[in-house]
Amino acid sequence: MAKREERQQDDLKRKLVSVRRVSKVVKGGRNIRFTAVVVVGDEKGSVGVGTGKANEVPMAIEKAAANAKKNMVKISLSDTTIPHEVVGKYGKGYVFMRPAPEGTGVIAGGSARAVVELAGIKDITTKSLGSSNPINCVKATLEGLKKLRSPEKVAALRGKAVEEILN
Repeated sequence: MAKREERQQDDLKRKLVSVRRVSKVVKGGRNIRFTAVVVVGDEKGSVGVGTGKANEVPMAIEKAAANAKKNMVKISLSDTTIPHEVVGKYGKGYVFMRPAPEGTGVIAGGSARAVVELAGIKDITTKSLGSSNPINCVKATLEGLKKLRSPEKVAALRGKAVEEILN
């Protein structure tokens, strides 16, 4: 059983997006904790985002990584980029994503870059609008990627051939 978990961890990569110190004022003083945002992906079209909170930084990161693994989603890719333009929205954070020609690379801010790279996208242009909060940016990017549809899926929904959709 333990070997299976180790194998699953080997093919998943994770990136720490942010760690913040948060405090709650209580009768005896302040309770200080740490929150972490982690992105987990296999660079083949699966990616997940998670948050965790604990008294120590390593524990917060572990909780966030476990949460991200639970919340992994499969996204549609078109070779090394995305099939079409999309806008992801979460709270007041907006992330605009546009496919780019091969060789362009990943043009994205820090928070969106982690999600896009771990999803396996090699060529994309993004612009983060609205909130600059890392949690909102990461979740907006993930929401946008969830909206992506491949030409095959669109053709099946419309009852047409793929060639009719692409032309």
